[in-house]
Amino acid sequence: MGIQDLLITPVWLGIIYLIAYLLRPALTDRNTRRYFIPGLTVKLVGALAVGFIYQFYYGGGRPSGDTFNYFRQAGIIFEAFGEKPLAGVQLLLANGEVTPAIFDYAPRIYWFDSSTEYFVIKVIALFSLFTFHTYAADALLFAAISFSGIWAMYRSFYRLFPRLHREFAIAMLFIPSVFFWGSGILKDTITLGALGWATWAIIELFIRKRALVKTSIILFAALYTIYSIKIYIVLCFLPAAIVWIFLANAEKIRSPIIRIGIAPFMLAIGGILGYYAMLQIGADNARYSLDKVSETAEITARYLTYVGEQQGGSVYTLGDDYDFSPAGMLRKAPLAINVTLFRPYLWEAHNVVMLLSALESLATLLLTIWVIYKAGISNLLKYVLARPIITFCLTFALIFSFAVGISTYNFGSLVRYKIPMFPFYLAGLFILRYLAQQKQF
Repeated sequence: MGIQDLLITPVWLGIIYLIAYLLRPALTDRNTRRYFIPGLTVKLVGALAVGFIYQFYYGGGRPSGDTFNYFRQAGIIFEAFGEKPLAGVQLLLANGEVTPAIFDYAPRIYWFDSSTEYFVIKVIALFSLFTFHTYAADALLFAAISFSGIWAMYRSFYRLFPRLHREFAIAMLFIPSVFFWGSGILKDTITLGALGWATWAIIELFIRKRALVKTSIILFAALYTIYSIKIYIVLCFLPAAIVWIFLANAEKIRSPIIRIGIAPFMLAIGGILGYYAMLQIGADNARYSLDKVSETAEITARYLTYVGEQQGGSVYTLGDDYDFSPAGMLRKAPLAINVTLFRPYLWEAHNVVMLLSALESLATLLLTIWVIYKAGISNLLKYVLARPIITFCLTFALIFSFAVGISTYNFGSLVRYKIPMFPFYLAGLFILRYLAQQKQF
């Protein structure tokens, strides 16, 4: 970051806030208006803070996947637009194949043949056409686009439970790790925003049944974006979403006896469809096909453990054995879920970043215990199944927590990887607590 950031960034900051204030009347009401600008502001602050952390804490040169490496490689595409605009366009449309038109540029892009990283690089390059390839301005655009998806999701949940506007705002807008790691020039920023749009689209399409064509396009675009960057999020999201859709439509059956009787069949059908959706997605990416998931998890875990040890990071284990067979992974499911939701513990924090994460994990643990106490252990399942949206939120959060916890083995990475889970898990807890207080089921 340099002098260009000081000149260009304030201009884009002003544009973003101008658009936000113009849109706020249409996107808020008297309850939600108070959260719109603050929610956007923390995202923008988070986007800039990520740059400062990587520049001054990590020294601007952290290897493999950091925000500056993405930005620098996007600069090659920006350079191509200045020298050979047609080559720039072809680089934006490229899928890993080097053609004569882009031969001078593609070999210089380290992640050119890595579809997930290159997707992010292309997004940065596209934004750079409007920011003159300015890091801070690109980061602000990342944060603003991500905020649009999170706000769409927030509005959808708010429509279903208007009294929980404050709780949903906390869960989706103001969790520190979410607005920090989900705002800068990182994969997580894009996937978090797309996940918000996907959730909004499912509610509009299958629950409210509105604007079917437009909503279907948005749903497809959101899921494709996530699939292009982090396919495992789609693998966790689809089964929970399909179960949610079936149970939500079963709610419309008036007879409680029939509704209760049909629920297991709905769950089974949803599970089967989710399984085949995972098979289909996995078929397009051999690393995440079901017969390769355990191998991918082991490779990822061992790599992140090695990186954590080399960089002095906080490495965790789920036992002394690295048993990544399907049975071995299932045995470790409770430990994996626990590490994602509630760790690092306070005594496992060895630096300021880990301490903040530990405090957040402790707050999540205390909230979980409090909600379970309020609902009552004997009534917990009844409340969870009472509203399909709770089933969806907690199912996705638990599946995702297992997937991330079993394959990360590094608290430094875990802090960032687990942020898509937080809004759903906390929203599910808040709805559960609300129903318990109202004695609704």
